Amino acid sequence: MSSPLNHIVLVDDNETTSFLNNRLLGRLAVAEQVTTYTRADEAFAKLWADGAPAPDLVFVDLKMPGVSGFEFLKMYSKLPEPVQNKTVLAVLTTSMHQADTARVAEYPNVEYLTKPLTGEKMQKLLDKRFQQA
Repeated sequence: MSSPLNHIVLVDDNETTSFLNNRLLGRLAVAEQVTTYTRADEAFAKLWADGAPAPDLVFVDLKMPGVSGFEFLKMYSKLPEPVQNKTVLAVLTTSMHQADTARVAEYPNVEYLTKPLTGEKMQKLLDKRFQQA
């Protein structure tokens, strides 16, 4: 794998999914730090608080109680462009529904991955979005 990222964030209300993804990312050694959140609003508030270093990569589930992944995308898209450019946002969902993929496609910089997260999917994402020049 390429050099590790500094910080990956997992936002998913399913703690088992987050646990498994955390283990996978640990095994792949792709990040110095992995942080998990079960609530999108809490994650958003902490991740883009004033002065907080931006994470390299955020995985967000679409279907969550409270603030959904779609609302998280909308909030993210309102951040200043230089802030958005520091973080790759990837939807990680079980949904293969065309309406969901179309809604996510409205955000040109957002990646769409289906669960489960695998080493292969992670490597493709790293190759696509984090290739060092």
